[in-house]
Amino acid sequence: MQLDLESLSEATSGAIGSLVSTTVLYPLDTCKTKYQAEVQAQHQRKYKRISDVLWEAISTRQVLSLYQGLGTKNVQSFISSFIYFYGYSYFRKMYLKKTGNKSIGTTANLIVATAAGVCTIVITQPLDTASSRMQTSEFGKSKGLWKTLSEGTWSEAYDGLGISILLTTNPSIQYTAYDQLKQRILKGKISNRTGTKSSPEALSAFYAFMLGAVSKCAATILTYPAIRCKVMIQAAESEDDKSTEAERKAQRTISGALYTIWKREGILGFFKGLQAQILKTVLSSALLLMVKEKIAKSTWILMLVIGRYLSVNSPKLKAV
Repeated sequence: MQLDLESLSEATSGAIGSLVSTTVLYPLDTCKTKYQAEVQAQHQRKYKRISDVLWEAISTRQVLSLYQGLGTKNVQSFISSFIYFYGYSYFRKMYLKKTGNKSIGTTANLIVATAAGVCTIVITQPLDTASSRMQTSEFGKSKGLWKTLSEGTWSEAYDGLGISILLTTNPSIQYTAYDQLKQRILKGKISNRTGTKSSPEALSAFYAFMLGAVSKCAATILTYPAIRCKVMIQAAESEDDKSTEAERKAQRTISGALYTIWKREGILGFFKGLQAQILKTVLSSALLLMVKEKIAKSTWILMLVIGRYLSVNSPKLKAV
């Protein structure tokens, strides 16, 4: 049995970074999600601007409801990031080992990132669906994780799976751009240690934040129409929605969501909430990567200690 300590270190630091960014920015995420989930003509909208969601929470004394679903979202974010970063690091190392190359090209990087993303989505989709429904529920009326999932079938827990898989191109674009920019910045840096394992080079907090922001902004703009459709598909049923049962069922499909947006809001509806999405995702991604880079060396040292301990106590375990 082999322990891939570098991949494990990447996964752990990435998951911790995701946990921090999700918690800090959750109220903004709730406002954004509820704003995106509403699909109505301009004169019929409950929320004219994303700030209307915040004012509703304040006026109804439901400010804490901006955190509804936080626990589920944190679990989903932690597991997703751990699986994604482990898979990305593992597949990337496997590719380099098989090809004998010292660096990975853009095309190969996209394929590796997409493969890691698909593995992540298939495992965590029910949690993603539940957290979206909890966020888009009426303030003060959100249900717990188990009740949210048990009310429907397992197939409903996987609502939006197809579009979620399509959206693996988002982190693929983001992390490919980030990784390529990072390699250019770190190019020429050689560890002073020789003959022993040393921790991977890390960016400064400022560079990690800036590269994270730039890469995520590009990925978000390119994939936003699909992001809006996903929110619609996974959203909880609204009391203000006058749609028939057949229409609501149709909206749970990609084609139905696209048609509903086109019919009610026109072409600009596909980009409704783009500014809020960019603000939230860019800040979230930049914060995640900043935290990840800052704790990467500490995590590597911890994993190295654990690996050595396991190697001493169990000769069958070999750290790589």
